[in-house]
Amino acid sequence: MQKHAVFAEFTEITSTSAIDTARHGWRAKCLQRLIRIDLPVPRTVALPCETVRLIATGQMPDTEKLAAIFAGALVSIRPSPANPDWGGPGTVLNVGMNAAKHAELVRDHGAAHANALYLGFVQSYAIHVARLDPDMFTAEPSAEALAAALAAYEAEMDEGFPQSPAKQLGEVLRSMARAWEGTTARLLREAKGAPADAALGLVVQEMAQPVGPGLSGSGTIQLFEPVTGAPQVTGRFRGLNPANRKAEETLYLVKDKRGHSLEEAAPEVFARLQDHCRICRERLREEMLIEFALENGALKVIDAVKMQRSSRAAVRIAVTLAQDKIISREEAILRVEPRALSELLHYQVDPRLPRDRVARGIAASPGAASGKIVFSAADAQAAAARDERCILVRRETAPEDIRGMHAAVAVLTERGGITSHAAVIARGLGLPCIVGASDLSLNSRDKVLKVRDGRTFREGDVITVDGTNGEVLAGTAEMLEPALDEWFTTLLHWADNVRDIGVRGNADTPDDARTARMFEAEGIGLCRTEHMFFDEDRLTVMREMIFADTVKDRKVALDRLLPMQRADFIALFDIMAGLPVCIRLFDPPLHEFLPQDREGLRELAEALDRPLSEVTRRVEALSEFNPMLGMRGVRLGITIPEIYEMQARAIFEATVEASKRGAAVVPEVMIPLVSAKREVELIKTRVDAIAAAVRTSTGADFDYRLGVMVETPRAALRAGEIAQHAAFLSFGTNDLTQMTYGLSRDDAGRFMGDYVQQGVYPEDPFHVLDEDGVGELLLIGSTRGREMRPDVTLSVCGEHGGNPESIAFCRRAGLDYVSCSPFRVPVARLAAAQFALLEPRAVT
Repeated sequence: MQKHAVFAEFTEITSTSAIDTARHGWRAKCLQRLIRIDLPVPRTVALPCETVRLIATGQMPDTEKLAAIFAGALVSIRPSPANPDWGGPGTVLNVGMNAAKHAELVRDHGAAHANALYLGFVQSYAIHVARLDPDMFTAEPSAEALAAALAAYEAEMDEGFPQSPAKQLGEVLRSMARAWEGTTARLLREAKGAPADAALGLVVQEMAQPVGPGLSGSGTIQLFEPVTGAPQVTGRFRGLNPANRKAEETLYLVKDKRGHSLEEAAPEVFARLQDHCRICRERLREEMLIEFALENGALKVIDAVKMQRSSRAAVRIAVTLAQDKIISREEAILRVEPRALSELLHYQVDPRLPRDRVARGIAASPGAASGKIVFSAADAQAAAARDERCILVRRETAPEDIRGMHAAVAVLTERGGITSHAAVIARGLGLPCIVGASDLSLNSRDKVLKVRDGRTFREGDVITVDGTNGEVLAGTAEMLEPALDEWFTTLLHWADNVRDIGVRGNADTPDDARTARMFEAEGIGLCRTEHMFFDEDRLTVMREMIFADTVKDRKVALDRLLPMQRADFIALFDIMAGLPVCIRLFDPPLHEFLPQDREGLRELAEALDRPLSEVTRRVEALSEFNPMLGMRGVRLGITIPEIYEMQARAIFEATVEASKRGAAVVPEVMIPLVSAKREVELIKTRVDAIAAAVRTSTGADFDYRLGVMVETPRAALRAGEIAQHAAFLSFGTNDLTQMTYGLSRDDAGRFMGDYVQQGVYPEDPFHVLDEDGVGELLLIGSTRGREMRPDVTLSVCGEHGGNPESIAFCRRAGLDYVSCSPFRVPVARLAAAQFALLEPRAVT
């Protein structure tokens, strides 16, 4: 005998009843709003979360009283958590269906319809409420299948299928309440942001009945296409054909040459449905999907939910609602998830079409591309020379693969994490990229790629890399083009009007600069000059410089590189048209420009006309036990000063030349890997001397700003004294994170997932800025730098510069700007605007 909770309650939803989202859930509150705007909502009862919690413990409300409200009508029971994103147990339809109701439907609408309705409910009840074996309840509708299902239920449960609507109602409520409390359900909703104690409300609603001669059935309608956001009536309707009351038919909503439509069968209903959608849009301030039912031609609105939409549709809908004065511009800015903008910048696999997935990995760089498989950078370059689209597949990438990545349309690696070399470079280039695809088995020597289902792909086979979802697809996929349209541009211009932190782009080449400019970056915050030396014609000269035996020979090689560097900088200055350009002087260890395999060493020996043994010895001599902490950055500039002198001359000569053709250029010269004030003093002295020499030789005057890239913990701690000689401090959070944690960014992916899962770190610190550790160093450095030099410019130029959560920290820290890869600039612009609207800016 069921226990009744004297304090359990339920409330019929009316325009004046006390329905609260926190107690009754979003669906109950939405239905009340529909009632208040005079939409024809069927009788509905809401069970608050405290009642549902009691039901889960066996303390039931008075289900006889609850069933009596609906006077014998069939009802549906739907979940109603406080947030629709938290999900919930599945809807149960046709509660109250029994032998008497079946006989009534047979009499009025024929056995086929009645059997289908009754069998569907028996199957649903048996599987989801009684928790019986689903394999026993899968038959297609027929009289025999219905009889077999009822017999199977009785055999398994030792009692007949319940005929009392109140008993059915109670058991369904209990099942849904307990399903919400299950471990799996709790973990799933917590992954979507729900608190551990998130509660569930339930909604019981009268269902439309197929009675009378008029059109009956149910369907959905929305006025926007969910992928593009373009105005278009979409949805479905399935119901009894008025011409043949014993047959169900699926109708199109609008007139369609392929079949019957609701617009033709019931034009008045179709018009009213569109009116209801428009009313919901205006009064609920959102594009809604309306779930409706027809009962003998009478329209009932069962539910209205926020229309599911792609990222491109979300942008268009938010902007359109603001332009129509339904919401404010500020609300439109807040309605679009910043990360979702990444999907608009690239080609995407059309989600409306089927896909043949062969592997999964980490979605490291958004976008999608199809191309032929290649297994080396050289093969990628060869394919590009033949104008063939190719996908570079590697176990993991290294600096020497950059040329191949430039040539490929996408990158796929077997190893690596979100901050691995392949991921970082791909995001900078705007290439779709998947890393850590452990489902793959790669044999580079035989040029074969095997996947878990046994299929084999060879060089030249076509695959698709979906870097947005982390899926590798067989063959060529249909794509959606980038959506850099008027709605995208409008939203970002609105964002620019409210954000209070600058956004620059990281750009290593003229192509990168053009991309950053296209996305309206406010300058270049990081130009990594070493990437300019990996082109084939420059790499040989670079290697000659490395192998030079004397300072004179080294200068000869650098003199050959000087015009190349100067041309690069002129191009950057011209593209940015007077906007600031921050150029980082040479940073990586020299061995990164040298081959490591025997074939590469032999080719280098031939190019340099030196014995292979000598080349091998020199390469081995340049190798380091820990290159990240070795001879690189400012240490190279001090011990081999000719490199920085050549770069400074190229920057200043380019400044003079570019200033003649357009706006005045004030270059920013950044010293990498500084840890001591004296390092800055030494480099500053030499750079100032080069600037004076260029002014004398050209007869032109120019200004420049010298700054420091703060990448070592010591530089952050000693930022006050370093700022004496620096016009700006730019925190390179990639290396600063590595050195603070003692972690290699490229290797951390092997265990980072376990660390995050077990709560060692809340997030991957290379992906989301570690506010407690690295963030504290950033705060110390920025505070001490400003105390010594109030006008010092502060910024972040690592990967974190494009991460929304990290941008929020940078704003609170009082930084002047963030700089990120060009394709993350729109994300940063929108995120900065949202935080400006939601959080006060720190006063510095």
